[in-house]
Amino acid sequence: MRSTMQDGPLTIAGILRHGMAVFPDSEVLTFEGPGEAGPGSPGRAPGTPGTAPSAPLSSPGTPGTAPSAPGNTRRATFTEVGERAGRLATALAGLGVGPGDRVGTFCFNHQEHQEAYLGIPAMGAVLHTLNIRLFPEQLAYIINHAADRVVLVDALVAPLLARVIGECKSVEHLVVIGAGDAGETFRQGGFTGPVTAYEDLLAGADPAYPWPDLDERDAAAMCYTSGTTGNPKGVVYSHRSTWLHALMGTSSTTLGIGEADRVLTIVPMFHANAWGTPYAAWMAGADLIMPQRFLQAEPLATIIATLRPTLSAGVPSIWNDLLRYGEDHDVDLSSLRLVTGGGSAVPRSLIEQFKERFGITMIQGWGMTETSPVCAVAWPSKHTSPERRIDDQVKAGRVIPGVEVRVVGPGDEVLPADGRSVGEFEVRGPWITGSYYGEDDPSRFHDGWLRTGDVGTLDRQGYMQITDRSKDVIKSGGEWISSVDLENAIMAHPAVFEAAVIGVPDERWEERPLACVVLHEGQHVTPDELRQFLADRVAKWWLPERWAFLPEVPKTSVGKFDKKVLRAGYAEGRLEVSGP
Repeated sequence: MRSTMQDGPLTIAGILRHGMAVFPDSEVLTFEGPGEAGPGSPGRAPGTPGTAPSAPLSSPGTPGTAPSAPGNTRRATFTEVGERAGRLATALAGLGVGPGDRVGTFCFNHQEHQEAYLGIPAMGAVLHTLNIRLFPEQLAYIINHAADRVVLVDALVAPLLARVIGECKSVEHLVVIGAGDAGETFRQGGFTGPVTAYEDLLAGADPAYPWPDLDERDAAAMCYTSGTTGNPKGVVYSHRSTWLHALMGTSSTTLGIGEADRVLTIVPMFHANAWGTPYAAWMAGADLIMPQRFLQAEPLATIIATLRPTLSAGVPSIWNDLLRYGEDHDVDLSSLRLVTGGGSAVPRSLIEQFKERFGITMIQGWGMTETSPVCAVAWPSKHTSPERRIDDQVKAGRVIPGVEVRVVGPGDEVLPADGRSVGEFEVRGPWITGSYYGEDDPSRFHDGWLRTGDVGTLDRQGYMQITDRSKDVIKSGGEWISSVDLENAIMAHPAVFEAAVIGVPDERWEERPLACVVLHEGQHVTPDELRQFLADRVAKWWLPERWAFLPEVPKTSVGKFDKKVLRAGYAEGRLEVSGP
């Protein structure tokens, strides 16, 4: 027996039409810094879509609204952004872009990037977000591997793309967002094709693009892993997977994004679709606040105080910087009902301090490029007493609907979800990749499940507790030391700003932990004092003998601790280490 239900495809065009039809006055706001012109403003007359009038954005004093616009803040309604997405699709079709063709974006978070998020997949092409922080050789590899035909690029980062554009043989057309003539920059880089300004491309293009009926399993977007080992690998998201992932972003089991929210998209839009927030917010009618390149603590504090977001997501280092900035400056974070951390483990001390100092709930989430990315969010259980809620929040996350997780031990044995058995997490679900684009890598897939490379435990309530990446776990004397747990314990010390732990060779124990520590400004602490602090927090045999005090911990292109740089620094004798 079959159902009587209609079978409508789950597509990005459907998300686009819904946002325009139901939430026409919701807004996309682009912060351009105090007194600075942003990527989309040059050449626009005052009052045209995407510009910011000087009047207040909404009535002052209302939670989630902005009493005034800091510096230059452009705004555009969903109606205006949707129409411009239609113009973009018309213009790209005029350049010969058709179904399945890849269109790259080399951009910060701003209104024009949101237009690309909507218009490119909805027309049947494939949005390919390019990481502006990649090494040149990785960037060239990704563009060539994906065979991007057109790339939208911010003028501010045009020189980064120009370094490799001569090697990118598939690229036929470049479209520059922002002020300045980048044509000469690209010609010097060896590009011989046309270079067009974004606003010129859209000028005169018909906004009423005839969105095609697409198969929901067709490719909508693609993103490459950060490539910490070997070449980056491509993950291709379908319309269906993106739609379902966005819908889950509106669920109370994840972020609960709704029309009353203003979502500050700190996570770069080139990093796993900004964790899905651009689509979830559009689907729910929430305002989107785009910070562009202004991700430092001072401008973020200004954005939050004046544009009044209710929700934001970012890597722990961003929130740690903001917390440290608040020690010496008055910050107003009162509009935020929730912040989420992910990308790397969120220290318990960070969650506690956000609650104690600002009254803000911080929730940890877990996912990866291969999982769209959200798989688990660490909301406390209803069975957890109020004084123990923090114990749930510091876990990697609680498995959300649509995702299955299991822990697998040696010999591919599926281990019990008892909160004690340690193994590698494997996941599956409708927004989990089943392969990599154009590359066979059977080592990452097992019996229909994705091997994540994360090691930890799963308990009977679905909470994942990650103890390490499989490549980062420290094997000492036949036992495992969790670098993540040890880092969190060190960062609980009031003098410590950040800490990264790596395994280094040891003649007796095979490996021992090296703690790389960044102190708060003006603070001083010795290795012996830190060892004493840790004595009743971790097992005695976990205590590091080796310590290095650094001005900062190196980060990857997506803000995670770059432990391969630390390992290389130790191997080459560039780290000043105390201990054996």
